[in-house]
Amino acid sequence: MSRTIKVLLAEDQSMVREALAALLGLEPDIEVVAQVARGDEVLAAARAHDVDVALLDIEMPGMTGIEAAAEVHEELPGVKLIVLTTFGRPGYLRSAMESGADAFLVKDAPAAQLAAAVRKVLAGERVIDSTLAAAALAEGANPLTDREREILRAAADGSTNAELARALHLSQGTVRNYLSTAIQKLAVRNRAEAVRIAREKGWL
Repeated sequence: MSRTIKVLLAEDQSMVREALAALLGLEPDIEVVAQVARGDEVLAAARAHDVDVALLDIEMPGMTGIEAAAEVHEELPGVKLIVLTTFGRPGYLRSAMESGADAFLVKDAPAAQLAAAVRKVLAGERVIDSTLAAAALAEGANPLTDREREILRAAADGSTNAELARALHLSQGTVRNYLSTAIQKLAVRNRAEAVRIAREKGWL
């Protein structure tokens, strides 16, 4: 008899998490052994329960699913990682793959497809939603540098250049230059539009 696949579910919406757990629990060879609601709880739970596969939502408090995937990939390279998203943003797919994810699926995929993905990644396959893969190829690479992304994320709450400079330990001139470059790359008029476009594309 084949062994049971131990799965960790990380999803901040309890109803969605419980529904996923119930659906996967119907599979004879899959057991959900741990559930967390925060990204910064993923690594500890994966380690404590010796999981085979971690299913990670992207939008979570504490840490995003993509950041959590990178952390688990580095600390527990034997754990297979499936990133789930409500948002079909091409940039998220690229970021997820760069973080070490083995699969990238949208949440409204059929339960059978999710269960199949769990088995496939454990067998060493990579599973990517075909529509998102096509969109990511069409979209091209994220033009923003890590620093530009960091500053745009920090600017999302409307902070002034002076506030951003203090928070990021940079000079106001440096902050202004990074913002200006990001705005030019995204072909928008101001930082608010830059944040919006970068978020829509999954680049932040």
